Amino acid sequence: MKKRIVSMAALALMVAGTLMACSENNPYPGYQKNQNGLYYQFFTQNEGEKPQVGDLLEVGICIMINDTTPLIPNRQDMMKLTEPKFAGDIMEGLAMMHKGDSASFIVNIDSTFKHLFGQATLPEEFKSTDIMRFEVKLNDFYPEKVFAQKFANDVKTRNAERVAKLQSDYPEETAKAAKELANYLTKNNIVVDPTESGLYYVVTEAGNGEKPEVGKPVTMHYTGKLLDGTVFDSSVERNEPFQFILGVGQVIPGWDEGVQLMSKGEKGVLYIPYYLGYGERQAGEKIAPFSNLMFEVELIDFETFE
Repeated sequence: MKKRIVSMAALALMVAGTLMACSENNPYPGYQKNQNGLYYQFFTQNEGEKPQVGDLLEVGICIMINDTTPLIPNRQDMMKLTEPKFAGDIMEGLAMMHKGDSASFIVNIDSTFKHLFGQATLPEEFKSTDIMRFEVKLNDFYPEKVFAQKFANDVKTRNAERVAKLQSDYPEETAKAAKELANYLTKNNIVVDPTESGLYYVVTEAGNGEKPEVGKPVTMHYTGKLLDGTVFDSSVERNEPFQFILGVGQVIPGWDEGVQLMSKGEKGVLYIPYYLGYGERQAGEKIAPFSNLMFEVELIDFETFE
């Protein structure tokens, strides 16, 4: 029995010695180091699934230099989890987290500025020996396609609320604009049915049948006109195709809705009631408040989710 006690005591001393040695080699007390040189410390650690490369992360994030200079003050942000670009990349740390986790990561400042921030050299106010620390809380994460649809649904809801408010706040203007659009369609023998929102779309040249996805870039050519034929904008005249991300509110609601109806290579005309356009606002020199619009459009190309 005595021999066992001595053995256990010796083992305890060995462990203590090992821990002291590790502490001496670790310049950041409380942090662990992964095999690629990323230092990390978890404050809250949950169980469950972890994000995968390509996922979009909802994070609370703060980036500090030497714990005195806030490079990015504490804020809520979206980040895409990518493959690490260097050993000890913050992406390695994010991939370790679960939903609800909070953690601190210390990274190489030179590599982070070069590969994450796209700067060839370290800014003059910083040195290679400075400590760069990411404080992160992972609130949630989604596959890119799921997030895009979620975001698009939020945009669609906000647009519907905006339309209802415009129609409620400006009943006379709404009635006048509706009559003008109806008269124009009748005069020009346009007999297609409107969508639920009141958008009209006429196909003039069929595409290949493949339709774009919400949340991905689309490339368009267009010519925008008032109902009297006045051209107010044209990518065709500039010979510069226009690109935007579909369904996330980067363009007027009539475009976000209408382009989803198109297929690759398709040409057509969007007839957009004022409330799906610029509403009660003046837009540029030629688009007056409450203007109905028409766009000759061509869906040149688009990206898809993998």
